[in-house]
Order: sequence, then structure tokens, then C-alpha cells
Amino acid sequence: MKAIVCREFAPVDQLVYIDMPRRPLAPGEVRIAIKAAGTNFPDSLKVEGLHQIKPELPWVPGSESAGVVSEVAPDVTQFKAGDRVMGVSRADGGGFAQEIVLPQERVFALAPAMSFEAAAATPVVYGTTLYALKQRGQLQPGETVLVLGAAGGVGLATVHLAKAMGARVIAAASTPEKRALTLQHGADHAVDYTQPDWRLQVKELTGGKGADVVYDPVGGDAFDEAVRAIGWGGRYLVIGFTSGRIPTLKINMPLVKGYDVIGVRYDVWRDGWWHEARLNLEQILRWCAEGKFQPLVSASYPLADAVAALRSITSRQTSGKVVLVND
Repeated sequence: MKAIVCREFAPVDQLVYIDMPRRPLAPGEVRIAIKAAGTNFPDSLKVEGLHQIKPELPWVPGSESAGVVSEVAPDVTQFKAGDRVMGVSRADGGGFAQEIVLPQERVFALAPAMSFEAAAATPVVYGTTLYALKQRGQLQPGETVLVLGAAGGVGLATVHLAKAMGARVIAAASTPEKRALTLQHGADHAVDYTQPDWRLQVKELTGGKGADVVYDPVGGDAFDEAVRAIGWGGRYLVIGFTSGRIPTLKINMPLVKGYDVIGVRYDVWRDGWWHEARLNLEQILRWCAEGKFQPLVSASYPLADAVAALRSITSRQTSGKVVLVND
């Protein structure tokens, strides 16, 4: 079995494409021949040793995959060889490979119309976002969500899910092309968050009230303006810091405006409260099957080119999701 392997915590260039031994099935497990695997910003952080989780080395990155069941343990009743499925790994990854072994409870049947690439683009960004909006942000129909970095993989997922939940969406993105993309995917308004005082546009679009929920995977300069664009009683969801700068907040600001700053740590919640996380993912797959939205896959790379795929994400030049594919 070929896989992308991290043998030391270092820049992504050190990743190697090599043969790895196949693991025998344990009771309750399913072997999946991977057709597509999703890539995410935290994958590069883990490879470099900059993430809170430091996997045991050697390590195969990748926490989301899709493919065809090739083998099941004798006691597995939910799946059989030939089934099209989506797989969700724990923090130990394993998706950047030609096959993966997972417990059957971490595997999901795919609707016939859903491609392997779209399925592999779903678990991390959509799982993170539904947890953020539903469990953490307590989003209600009719509320306004401001989405930073709205044209990226997690940003477009937020546009999709917020609209599916009945919210109004203001998308913040850096270029005309990216803003147009967010509008094509359902955002009600789009603003340029590279301009000075862009928060004033948000205030104008909300009748002076400000956003009810801010979804921030970016941090940096965007945070500095966005915390001033949130309304009374709002919820500021801290997802990550793709800008590279972890911002600071004067604590009097949440006091004066009565808003909450809420951390969103999906991987820990997902693995610790898997039953609830699985229900969220099942809801996302139902919405996809109903045609409410489909994940946008902007680029596909052969598995052997995982380094180039990860570089494309860390450069912040992509829209939607980047996936790895096997023939």
C-alpha cells in the first residue's frame, strides 16, 4: 500500500510517498480502498509539529476520505464489500493513502449522486462548521452570520450551512472573484475585508445592529475589524488563524457590547462526543442529498503530489477544497 508519510516534524517538503504495510482487520473494522482524501490547513500544522496534537511518528496525515469498501471484519453488519462510503479518522489520520482501516461507526454510506471528491471534502470543514454554528454558536433562523475567509473551504461550508439553517450571510473575502464565488454559493452580501473600516459596511447591511454571529478562521487584521462589527449579545466563533497572526482582544469590548468569544475545537469534541458528531455529519449528508448544497472542490492532485496540494492551501490562494485522488 502506498501512502504519504511524515517521518519527522518539519516543513511539508519532507513528506515521502512510500510503501507501507497493510494492517489486518480487527473486529468491527472496515477496509476502504480510498478514491479521494480531503486536505486541510491543520494537516500542514501537524506535519510541522505546530499543532496541539503531535501524532506518533511515522504518521500518515489525512482525517477524511471516501472510497469503496474492499473488506469487512466478520462481525461487521452495516457495510459490505463494494459499498461507496465516506470515512472519518480520529486524530491519528491515515487518509493520505491508497487504503484505510476504520471502525464501522466512523464510516458513512454515500448517496449515489455524491462523488468521492465531494464526500472527501465534507467531514472536516462541514463538521467543524455545523458544530460551531449549532452547538457552540446556537445560531437561530433569521440571524445574521459574518463569515471571514468566506471563499475558502471552511468559509464556503459556513455559507452553505448558515443558509441551510435559515440565517442571513455576509461573506468577507479578499478579491472580487472570491466575493462573487460566495454570492454564487448563497451568501446574501459580500464585503472586501482588505479595505480600511470595512466593518462599517457590515453595520450598514445590518441596519446598524452588527452581526449576530461572526465565524473567524482567519484571525490577524480581519479579527481586529470583525470584533467591532458584532452586535449586542453576539457570538464570536474562534476557528483558527490562517493569516498567521494570533490576535489579542481588549477584554472591555465583550463587556461593553455584551458578546461572547467562543472557542471551537472540533477534533477534540468530535472524538470525545462521537455520537453527537456523527448525527451532525448525517444531517450534512442529508442536506447534500436534498440538493441544499454541494462541497466545492477547486483542485484535485494525485496522492503522490500531496506536498503541492498542502502548499496550495497554506498559500491561501485556493477557493473551496483541495483533494487528493487515487486512480
